[in-house]
Amino acid sequence: MSTSPRPDATFAELGLPVALVQTLRNAGIEKPFPIQAATIGDALAGRDVLGRGPTGSGKTLAFGLPMLTRLTGASAKPGRPRGLVLVPTRELATQIERALDEAALSLGLRVASVVGGAPIKRQADRLARGVDLLIATPGRLDDLIKQRAADLSDVMITALDEADHMADMGFLPQVTRLLDRTPKDGQRLLFSATLDGDVDKLVKRYLNNPVTHSTAPAEASVTTMTHHLLYVRDKNIKRTVATEIAARDGLTIMFVRTKHGADRLAKQLRGAGVDAGSLHGGKAQNNRVRTLAAFADGSVPVLVTTDVAARGIHIDGVSLVVHFDPPAEHKAYLHRAGRTARAGEDGVVVTLVTDEERKDVAAMTRKAGVQTDGVEVRPGDRKLVEITGARKPSGIALAAPAPTQVNAPKSANGGRPRRGRSGGAPASEAAQGHSRGAGAPRRERPAGESRSRKPAGAGGHARSGDTPTNSRRRAARPAAPAARRNRSAN
Repeated sequence: MSTSPRPDATFAELGLPVALVQTLRNAGIEKPFPIQAATIGDALAGRDVLGRGPTGSGKTLAFGLPMLTRLTGASAKPGRPRGLVLVPTRELATQIERALDEAALSLGLRVASVVGGAPIKRQADRLARGVDLLIATPGRLDDLIKQRAADLSDVMITALDEADHMADMGFLPQVTRLLDRTPKDGQRLLFSATLDGDVDKLVKRYLNNPVTHSTAPAEASVTTMTHHLLYVRDKNIKRTVATEIAARDGLTIMFVRTKHGADRLAKQLRGAGVDAGSLHGGKAQNNRVRTLAAFADGSVPVLVTTDVAARGIHIDGVSLVVHFDPPAEHKAYLHRAGRTARAGEDGVVVTLVTDEERKDVAAMTRKAGVQTDGVEVRPGDRKLVEITGARKPSGIALAAPAPTQVNAPKSANGGRPRRGRSGGAPASEAAQGHSRGAGAPRRERPAGESRSRKPAGAGGHARSGDTPTNSRRRAARPAAPAARRNRSAN
């Protein structure tokens, strides 16, 4: 079932309180995005909602604003949030917290996020002080419940963001356990760029007669985005072509299939004189923060990444997305492509296709709704320059980025980093789909999946993200009693 709300309705006409409307106005948000105009009214009325819109369409405010409004007028008990948002990655959780923080303050509400990779005791202490709206990754919330630091019995409204991504990553068992702990008569909001596959199981089990709103088809339909298939004869020519593309002016994201492939391509680009950084799930968090910050401010104009950055990364000005390795399926193509042409900007998406890949890529792009003819290209080709702005790199090798540490400063609110321009974006930008440098999504490990560790010795360090300096410092410390380690799934 779906409704047809007024597409030109204002936030006030949708039913949001005056204080919230004024906060949005102060942040430069005057008019609802289509997904917000479509869903806010039904969510405020207490109905279960299924919402689908393209990445960057403003889904955060679509579920966040009505949740805050419905939570107004009461206070949360220690360890018992009244609203819950489940997300697949810790960077997305942080982004949502930033986007909703000012709005929550205007209504006298408290918002917090709990994610893996951060001290669990600090998060438990924050919950003990009372949290009205909790944004959480499934694994960490499950850990807090097991430690009796969190209880979901008072949750009156739950939102699932990027639900299909959680299903694809194997989080459905954790998500269902958490939803089972919320009251059965609670309101449920489910938002995603796509609504298919295992998501339907969640809908049938937990949503009651939901209203469905879709503001865009699942196919590639952004009018400001152009798509091109660039045919290259073999892998050697592909790498040379990719290097010339990377030497262009502007911010460029290049997607590859593997972690090793990301590091290798970034090293090749730096060797040719193109400043590039690599990003993938095997990188330490401070490395990912530093890499994204440098890409967002333009000091490192090329980001080579795996699909870990295909969702949840919002950076202004990305004018070109390159599928260096074609994605395996059409949803991955659409999410990768969604890193450009955001919030009405122009963007180009190109896929480098070798002879042996043509058949598979043709089938994948048809399923994604991309209609474009392939173009044969070679290094220095005029067509390559016209489509991508490619140019010959300097050939002067650049040094690899220095392994500096990036530590978020503590704040007076229990250790949560203060909002700022570095590594994140203001609420107005992040919420409406055009921020600068929000963190890249980190793949969270589903329960039961083993955690691989590189052995100490030649060619690696005992702990993921270690440096030789850290290893030497650790070796110099006196032995300490073994401590229990948290093995959160995320």
